[in-house]
Amino acid sequence: MINVPGCPPIADVMTGVVTHVLVLGRGPELDGLGRPREFYSRRVHDTCYRRAYYDAGLFVESWDDEKARKGYCLYKMGCRGPVTYNACSVTKWNGGVSYPIQSGHGCIGCSEAGFWDNEPFYQHLASFPGFGIENTADSIGTVLGVGAVAGVAAHAITTNIRKKNLIEQERSGDEPTSKRDEPGT
Repeated sequence: MINVPGCPPIADVMTGVVTHVLVLGRGPELDGLGRPREFYSRRVHDTCYRRAYYDAGLFVESWDDEKARKGYCLYKMGCRGPVTYNACSVTKWNGGVSYPIQSGHGCIGCSEAGFWDNEPFYQHLASFPGFGIENTADSIGTVLGVGAVAGVAAHAITTNIRKKNLIEQERSGDEPTSKRDEPGT
């Protein structure tokens, strides 16, 4: 038995599975849910054109807001793409024209086990949206910048203290006490 789930299943996926059976005389390699791996081995999220916005922590907050018009990630609107394995964002519907996310609606996870029957599946995902790459990079850059300035300041202070000690020793006529106290070491 070959499971080709979807709401509705993508016509090209159905055609691909039937063609595979007719041409090769056997079914395609299946995943744990009996779905053809060729079409159900990648998360919708991994091939979604909105993924960069997810990684950057840029999300639609309400339907038809400015962020929605800019095409930001639909995760906060309930998109199930991060946990759904399907060919939607690659194969698309209607001869490759579009798929729900491209049309402005989040993935509903229609190819996953318990899609209609398992109500907890519809609950919003745990809070792990995006990495906030821009925010993270800014924070790391700020910390590194402050650290570099602190390092330069510490080096300058230490160098000036050592030079001051050497100058005082030269004025008093004393020899440097160790090789490391000599200038240039």
